[in-house]
Amino acid sequence: MTETGLVAGVDVGGTFTDLVVFDPASGAVRLAKVPTTLPNQSGGVLAAFAQAGTDLANLDLIVHGTTTTTNAVLERRLARTGLITTEGFRDVLELGRRTRPQPYGMAGRFTPIIPRDLRLEVPERMDARGRVVTPLDEAAVAAAIRALLAQGCEALVIHFLHSYANPAHELRAAEIAASLWPNGYVTTGHSLLSEAREYERGVTAAVNASVQPVLERYVSRLAGELKARGYARDLLVMNGNGGMVSAAHVAREAVKTVMSGPASGVMAAVATGRRAGFPNLLTYDMGGTSTDVAMIRGGIAPVSNEIEVEYAMPIHVPMVDVRTVGAGGGSIARVDASGMLRVGPDSAGSDPGPVCYGRGGTKVTLSDANLILGRLPASRFGQAAEAARQAMEGQIARPLGLGVEAAAEAVVRIANTHMAGAIRMVSISMGADPRDFALFAFGGAGPLHAVALARELAVPQVLVPARPGITNALGCVVADLRHDFVRTLNRPLDAVEMGQVHAILAAQEAEGRRLIGEERVEIRDIRAEFAAEMQFVGQTHLLRVPLPSATPSREEVQRLFEAAYRARFRVELPEIRANLVNLTASVTGRRAEPDLSRLIDPAGRKPQAEPAGTRPVWFGGWVETPVYWRDHLPLALDLAGPAIVEQMDTTLVVEPGCRVRSDADGNLVVGFAG
Repeated sequence: MTETGLVAGVDVGGTFTDLVVFDPASGAVRLAKVPTTLPNQSGGVLAAFAQAGTDLANLDLIVHGTTTTTNAVLERRLARTGLITTEGFRDVLELGRRTRPQPYGMAGRFTPIIPRDLRLEVPERMDARGRVVTPLDEAAVAAAIRALLAQGCEALVIHFLHSYANPAHELRAAEIAASLWPNGYVTTGHSLLSEAREYERGVTAAVNASVQPVLERYVSRLAGELKARGYARDLLVMNGNGGMVSAAHVAREAVKTVMSGPASGVMAAVATGRRAGFPNLLTYDMGGTSTDVAMIRGGIAPVSNEIEVEYAMPIHVPMVDVRTVGAGGGSIARVDASGMLRVGPDSAGSDPGPVCYGRGGTKVTLSDANLILGRLPASRFGQAAEAARQAMEGQIARPLGLGVEAAAEAVVRIANTHMAGAIRMVSISMGADPRDFALFAFGGAGPLHAVALARELAVPQVLVPARPGITNALGCVVADLRHDFVRTLNRPLDAVEMGQVHAILAAQEAEGRRLIGEERVEIRDIRAEFAAEMQFVGQTHLLRVPLPSATPSREEVQRLFEAAYRARFRVELPEIRANLVNLTASVTGRRAEPDLSRLIDPAGRKPQAEPAGTRPVWFGGWVETPVYWRDHLPLALDLAGPAIVEQMDTTLVVEPGCRVRSDADGNLVVGFAG
C-alpha cells in the first residue's frame, strides 16, 4: 500500500479525543479536539473526524491510540477470566514478591486480576531446565476447563511452572482448550512472555486474557463503524512499545496496548526532536490529573520490560519507559493538620474540576493558582475567576498567613518541586545529567510550568512543539511498525553456548520481519536491534545491554555488560560472574516521515511578532506582560521574556531573562540568558 491519501492519527484520552490528519500531497494539516465519549469511545473518534471535515473514504491510513486496556486494568473493568496452573501454585499471582501496598503500617489492599476461586490447579511439572518432573494430567485439564466455563469465564490463562524452558505442557493444554473453549480468548504464558519469573509472567498473561474481549469488542465496533462510513483500509492500533499493529491482530496480544497513550507522546517527541536537532530530550507531558516523564537519549525512545503499572501489576512486555507523578492542572491544594501546604496527588479531575471551571468545584487547584497569577486569562473564566480567588484566600492564604498571590505562588512552586523531582529521578536513576538534555514540554498544562522546571533542573533549553495539546495524536501518525521479543536463558555468561544465542536472536529477527511483512502499510526499511538483559550472579535487577549484532562474541557481551554497569552505577565488580538472563530483539518497520512544518498554518503567520495585548502576570511581583497568539508568530522569531504565548490547546509562560526562538517547523525553543 502507498500512503498517497490522507493519514490520520487519533488518540483517545480520558477527557478529550484528539485528531490530526496529514495530506501528503498538499502538506495540509487538519486538527480536531472533541470530548471523549464513554463508555463507547468510538463515538468520540467519529465526532473528531466530523469536526475536521474529513471524508473517511479518502483516508489511506488511520492509526489509533486508545486507553481502553489501560482503563480496563486500572478500573478493574475486566472480562471474567479463569486460570489453570501447576499444582501447588495457584496463589503465585496473589503472593507476588511479598511486598505491601503501603511500605509502613497495615493500610492498603490488593485485588488480584483473577480471583482465587477461578484459579485451578492440575498435576504437571517441569524443572528449570525444561525436563518433565510430573507428566501433564490431560483429564484434569479438561475437567478444569469445564469447571471454569461453568463459572461463566469468558477468557482463559494457561500458566505452568518453567514453561519458558519447555512449553510442551502449555501447548498441549492449549490444544485441549481449543476443542472445549467457545472462543479464541486463550492465553498461554510462554507465548506472550518467555521469561523465567513465574509471578511476572503470570500477571502479564492474566492481564492479556482479561482485556482481550474488552479490546476486541471495542476495536471491532470502531472498525465496523469506520467501514460503514467509507473507510476501506487497515486500522492500526498503537502499542505501548511505541510501535503499532493491525486491528485485526491487536487483541491477540492485547496487553501490549497498555500505556499506548503515553508511548505515542514519546514517539512524537522523538520525531520532533530529530527534526529540530535535539536527540536528547526529557519529555514532560502534563495533563489535568498527572504528569508523565520519559528520557530520550540519542533519538531513541526508552523501552523497558520491567514496567509496573500499579502496585502488584508488573506487565513484562516491552513498553516505553514513562514515569508518572500525581501532579496535574487539577491537583488539589490544601493545608494539612500540621499546617503544611500540600499539592496533589488528589485531583479535581474534569468533573467538577477546578474552581475556575465554574462547574461546581470547591477545592482550590493548581489551575486556580495559575489563573490568579495571571498565567491564564481571567476573561476566559468569567465570574468563576473571582470564585477561584476567594477559594485560594479561604483555603490557603488565610491559614498560612499569606497574601492571595503569595499563596498561589507557593502552590505553583510546590507542584513544580514534585514534577522536577520526577524528572530528576528519571534522568539521574539512569546515570544521566539533566543538564545534557532539553525539556520537551507538551500536554495541555506542560508549557505553563516548563520554563520554571528547566530553571530548577538547570536544563539549558525548553522545546515546545507546534501543537502541545495534540502531541499524542501526532505520535500515532509518526509511529513505526514494531515487534519486540524476549527469550530467557538465565545462565552464567561463561557457561552459555554462543551458537544458541545467535540462533535465538536470528529467529527473533526473522519472526519480526514476517509479522511486519503481513501488514498492509508502506515501509521504508526494516531494522532490527538486539540486547541482552544481564546481572551479576546473585543480583535481582536486570540491566539492559545493547548488542551490536545478532552474532556477538562472548568476550564482546562481557565487555559491553561491564561498560554498561560502570556507566550506570560507577562501580566495577570484576570478581563476580556475569549472568545472561534474557535475549531481546526489536524489529522495526520504518514508515515515511510526515512533514511537520504545517502543524501551524503558514498563512496565519505575520512578518513580525505583534502582541495581541498585555496583562499583569505575577513573577514575584506584578509585571505587565505582552500576550502573543502563537499561530501569528513568525518563523524568524527572537522574543525576550517575560511573555505569554497562547494557542488553541495550551499556554506557554516565558519568564523574565529568557529568550524564545522558532525553528523551521514552528517549534518554540526557550533558552536562558547567560
